Amino acid sequence: MSKKHSNAGKGEAGGGKRSGGRDRGGFKASRHGKASAAGPKAQQKLAAEQREKQGVQHTAHEASRFLKGQRIDPRRIDGKETVADLIEGTYLAYNAARLREACQLFTGKMLEPDVTVGLSITGALTPAGLGMSALIPLIEGGFVDWIISTGANLYHDTHFGLGLAMHRGNAQESDVVLREEGVVRIYDIFFDYDVLLSTDAFFRKIITGKEFQRPMSSAEFHNLAGKYVRERERALGIGQKSLLSAAYSSGVPIYTSSPGDSSIGMNIAALALDGNKLVLDPNADVNETASIVLDAKRGGGKSGVMILGGGSPKNFMLQTEPQIQEVLGIDEKGHDYFLQITDARPDTGGLSGATPAEAVSWGKIDPDRLPDAVVCYLDSTVALPLLTSYAFAKHKPRQLKRLFDRRESMMASLRDEYEKSSTQPVEIDHTDSKLPQHR
Repeated sequence: MSKKHSNAGKGEAGGGKRSGGRDRGGFKASRHGKASAAGPKAQQKLAAEQREKQGVQHTAHEASRFLKGQRIDPRRIDGKETVADLIEGTYLAYNAARLREACQLFTGKMLEPDVTVGLSITGALTPAGLGMSALIPLIEGGFVDWIISTGANLYHDTHFGLGLAMHRGNAQESDVVLREEGVVRIYDIFFDYDVLLSTDAFFRKIITGKEFQRPMSSAEFHNLAGKYVRERERALGIGQKSLLSAAYSSGVPIYTSSPGDSSIGMNIAALALDGNKLVLDPNADVNETASIVLDAKRGGGKSGVMILGGGSPKNFMLQTEPQIQEVLGIDEKGHDYFLQITDARPDTGGLSGATPAEAVSWGKIDPDRLPDAVVCYLDSTVALPLLTSYAFAKHKPRQLKRLFDRRESMMASLRDEYEKSSTQPVEIDHTDSKLPQHR
């Protein structure tokens, strides 16, 4: 064997370089001249042992762009910390870190005066008391400007405004026994069956009123209902307990994406059999919500969405941008800020778990703003109180935008832009021949 050949063999065995100057395996050496996991392991091991023997302090690779994050060195928890201290000082990794990022996105960017904040609500949050503890403060503080909710959240919210009681219970109790006792449960929340009957009776009573005898958007309906809930709260002297009541007082429009999918819608449907003229108009809801987002953008501001859970309200919140761009043909880019708290996974394909990156492909999220998007995989009943406390600790209340009072002017602007976009000449006039080829 020649000497040249022998040296080459030793080089391979010792982790030598191949042609092109790379280490065995094709990895580059560290860009900063320090140890790299892709470098020669034996040399790195010996160097580390030598440092330890000589008492040389180890230094991390601070020059790497991947090591610019906050050092994990939390304060000791002693019970004296505030919620804000806890979130900033100890929520450093995993979904705790995502919650910290969500809190900082919300207070640092979404609560700027020029941002219009939409909130979508799914999951039984109001029965658990989160309407009173978190959502009403967010509304009254000007931190939420418009809402899309399941009808169920609004129905169960009304119990509190009527002075009806919900109780903590044990989810392991026999549902057969509960039925016999006239007790209804939402997991570990118990209430008397008469709570449903009394709330149904309240809605049927107000719906027969003259001002309800027409088609209207769900926001109009909830505003009118909120007025009557507010009157009942005052008569009972119980303060502001209802989300509907608080939204009415603050001029925050509340929409529901599935009007018939709740006891409120069921009672409206029942009265229709008696000739009642109330109809919740989904067309009005689609266009009004789109007009809110367009108004935020055309006014020189931004649009931010905070999504609790997912489901139909999430889609209804995000579809405002495709409605503006794809359907109405108005130039727009997408929502600027995206904050979601969910326990749904993205890999099952459901909308509840769909990521903000996926929403970019639909035009729902502005791709240039994608860094301002946070998904926290956490139960909303845990995250929402913490986020609310953090927000009030870090940001002063904002002036109410009272978007409900501006619905007509926002709709006028939407119609104007739609008419202009509809008069634009069509560049390609071969639609019929293209349609069969579309997939």
